[in-house]
Amino acid sequence: MPHASKATWDSVRRVMQRLPGAVEGTSYGTAAFHVRRKFLVRLREDGETLAVRCDFDERDARMAADPKAFFITDHYKNYPAVCVRLAAVKATDLKSVLESAWRREAGSRLIAELDGKD
Repeated sequence: MPHASKATWDSVRRVMQRLPGAVEGTSYGTAAFHVRRKFLVRLREDGETLAVRCDFDERDARMAADPKAFFITDHYKNYPAVCVRLAAVKATDLKSVLESAWRREAGSRLIAELDGKD
């Protein structure tokens, strides 16, 4: 399956900026987004992959569906997160994994705010 174009941190930023309460900052010295002071996503030190919060079932499903885009390292094995290769992830999957992370941490008021917009 071809990928239309390589995702970038700007691609992440565009998705996150439409999610109420998502705040850009840093995590471990790299660009990141949080909501309600809870980690959502960060650019890893290589500048080519993301670490995104997700539960273990979602992570396993995403890695099985698209192992070129979604993976983990030993560091993340016991942490509720998935790594995402920006060069390999489809735009729809990037949006989906980021919004899923946000919905897990945003709380009902912010979720209702987003769902009222859509």
